[in-house]
Amino acid sequence: MLHRIKNRAIRLAIDIRNRRKAKGKVKYFCIGRNKTGTTSLKRAFEDLGYPLGNQRKAEILTGKYYFEGNFQPIINYCKTAQVFQDVPFSYPETYKYLDKAYPGSKFILTVRDDAEQWYQSITRYHAKNFGKNGCIPTAGDLKAARYVWPGFMYNVVRVHGTPDSDPYNKDIMISHYLRYNRDVMEYFKNRPDDLLVINVSEKGAYQKFENFLDVDSPYDNFPWANRT
Repeated sequence: MLHRIKNRAIRLAIDIRNRRKAKGKVKYFCIGRNKTGTTSLKRAFEDLGYPLGNQRKAEILTGKYYFEGNFQPIINYCKTAQVFQDVPFSYPETYKYLDKAYPGSKFILTVRDDAEQWYQSITRYHAKNFGKNGCIPTAGDLKAARYVWPGFMYNVVRVHGTPDSDPYNKDIMISHYLRYNRDVMEYFKNRPDDLLVINVSEKGAYQKFENFLDVDSPYDNFPWANRT
């Protein structure tokens, strides 16, 4: 009991500190689809001292509101920090609402070498964490997975538009990935200063990130994180 109270107090102190540090600052939204280097991007921001949004809070908001098309609670949550990544920021349409709610914000679209590499990465990760005996999860596995709460991962995978009979249908998932990236770039096509498209594994990628933030960083490369 005392341990939980202490942890809540620590989280509250961090939230208050992040809110204060973020006040009046340009917000950065990391909008690449999951398994495109978003965790490495998060670590890079952390290394530079940027206040990041609480990921679990964002996941809970995703489960409660994103799938209902209610973006206002997500917009309100973005007052709590300066940098945001993972769900729901990596999902279709979210970036449009945030762009309107927070004029002057910057967006970073992380991508992989190609769609095949992304597909292999996300299916390996989900098989390891949510499948049985290392197999790609079924719809039943996803509904039973207890990440955030039962059913959360089922809705996560449904974002790709795949059927329950084949939740990781390769053609549908790859089409979703390509369409999402294309839609983001089309949305920002006349605002090149507001969008950075980056592959964190490419040589010189960190320097592009550094220039986009207009900072001098003591680092040369992105940290390697959440490898699959």
